[in-house]
Amino acid sequence: MLKPDTREKLTRVSTATLATALYKRGLRQQFIHGALPLSPPERSMVGEAFTLRYIPAREDLNPITVFRDRDHKQRQAIETCPPGAVMVIDSRKDARAASAGGILVTRLMQRGAAGIVTDGGFRDSAEIASLGFPAYHVRPSAPTNLTLHQAIAINDPISCGDAPVFPGDVIVGDADGAIVIPAHLADELADEATEMTVFEDFVTEQVKAGATILGLYPPTDPETETRFAAWRARTGR
Repeated sequence: MLKPDTREKLTRVSTATLATALYKRGLRQQFIHGALPLSPPERSMVGEAFTLRYIPAREDLNPITVFRDRDHKQRQAIETCPPGAVMVIDSRKDARAASAGGILVTRLMQRGAAGIVTDGGFRDSAEIASLGFPAYHVRPSAPTNLTLHQAIAINDPISCGDAPVFPGDVIVGDADGAIVIPAHLADELADEATEMTVFEDFVTEQVKAGATILGLYPPTDPETETRFAAWRARTGR
């Protein structure tokens, strides 16, 4: 279970900083490639992964009438995604048919989800962008998901944009995209990324004032540590 304090810290750090922290631990495949926000988020999206997996559609199993089935996996995923979770959809990096549309994403928002991510596309993209709800996709796609996708499994391990996603992993999304934090690392990465962000803010201020990055970023010059400590004392960071 994601701790409220950890969730709050993760809303204030970037996916770039988290990617570096993960890289230090040997985890290099955690960024969901291709998925970008439909509208720039004011704060980072954070939530535990709740997954939906598509396989290639088989035409005899995917007439439009399958949506009448209350147990249809896509519909069930929308109606069972927990509040505070991020729905992550494995669309096999295929945006030729929609992973979901405006009505389903609106329902997900109304149920209290933290966001939705797919390595495919959304239909009704302008409508979704206007919701103020974190939504990440590769590009708009008008065709119904049944055209190419068959919803086959809920809350299994999946791939999304070449990143492995296990149910309960923590998804963080900002203007650059979305990244996957293994659940057992969430607390320590939230703390580390918070400290990294403070230092990066200091570095940015120094560089804007004309400082060289040599010895500053990374901080190999002993004087950098002294200046950073003084900056923290002055700013209360």
